[in-house]
Amino acid sequence: AEEKDRGELLDMISADYVDSRGNDFERIGNLLRAYFFRQNSIALLTSIDDIQIMGETAALVKITVGMAGTRDTRIGLNADAYNFEFELEKVDDEWLLIGSRWGKLGGELR
Repeated sequence: AEEKDRGELLDMISADYVDSRGNDFERIGNLLRAYFFRQNSIALLTSIDDIQIMGETAALVKITVGMAGTRDTRIGLNADAYNFEFELEKVDDEWLLIGSRWGKLGGELR
């Protein structure tokens, strides 16, 4: 994400991705495109909070991410922190994102 490589990120997301916000693979791709377009640079500080492996093909990963970006605005910097919960499925020896929930740090995940 810091490299703003949308294609590499999309390679980690299942074509069957869906989430409770109504996003699918295409919509997530468009969200990444818009975010990368608005930011001149991106910095992430991540902390893995929990990993649960279920069987051999499913996992739930909880992370906290501090995100900062620079852009061409009066202040020029925006920053925030979020909690993410990623649902992963192992397909052909690769873990792919099949769903997620997120919310601002301390807020509800949706």
